[in-house]
Amino acid sequence: MKLLTLNCHSWQEDQQLEKLDILAQKIAARDYDIIALQEVSQLTDAEPEGPFKKGHFGLELLKRLKAAGRHDDQMHWAFCHYGYDIYEEGVAILTRLPIVETDSFFISQSQDPDHWKTRAVPKVTVQYGEKLIDVFSCHLGWWGDEEEPYDHQVRELMAHKHPDRLSFFMGDFNNHAGLSGEGYDLLHENGLVDTYVLAEEKDSGITVFGTIAGWEGNDQPLRIDYIFASETIKVRSSRVIFNGDHYPVVSDHFGVEVDVKI
Repeated sequence: MKLLTLNCHSWQEDQQLEKLDILAQKIAARDYDIIALQEVSQLTDAEPEGPFKKGHFGLELLKRLKAAGRHDDQMHWAFCHYGYDIYEEGVAILTRLPIVETDSFFISQSQDPDHWKTRAVPKVTVQYGEKLIDVFSCHLGWWGDEEEPYDHQVRELMAHKHPDRLSFFMGDFNNHAGLSGEGYDLLHENGLVDTYVLAEEKDSGITVFGTIAGWEGNDQPLRIDYIFASETIKVRSSRVIFNGDHYPVVSDHFGVEVDVKI
């Protein structure tokens, strides 16, 4: 099974349509089974198009995937909050696997869409052979935020983990693996296993360089985008993608792909 996570920074990027084309082409070429995306937006005042609105980033990606020969992909999107006064920003999961069930829930204390720190998580249960697997696309807040405590968000996330089912928690966790005693360690303490650590082949894992939104003044390389599993599994490889070395940069975050044996 091949998985990809990417904070796509949608509609905030220069040359966004060109980057959207690159993203779709590479998803088709890399043959991912599950794609988790964060910062997936649509214009608030756009006309409806099915369950979404015209120009929804995920919907535009689905159209391009279909044109590239992937006809089975479906999307589950959770709306989080309004952004930049004109967008409805959310988090999404795309998969070509059969979807058995969908859910979404808040992990932030706030459920007010006018508050930019409001966080929701979409969840899908997919059928992979004879096995049911839960997938979560996550965009958490920051360690030390007193208004929206990180440990509260992790508790809410873990409350939706099935005790007897393999789960993948994928996304932008906004906590650097190199900082001891903070969010990355808390995720491990809650039973999550970093597929990067398990991988037989891996690179640096770095997904952010320099200053980006939410990391103003940052001057160090960060590993803040992850694919966690709920249990120890066999991971053939973990690789950073869309970083300029493995395909062009398409966002202010790089993506992470893993190849796991189920």
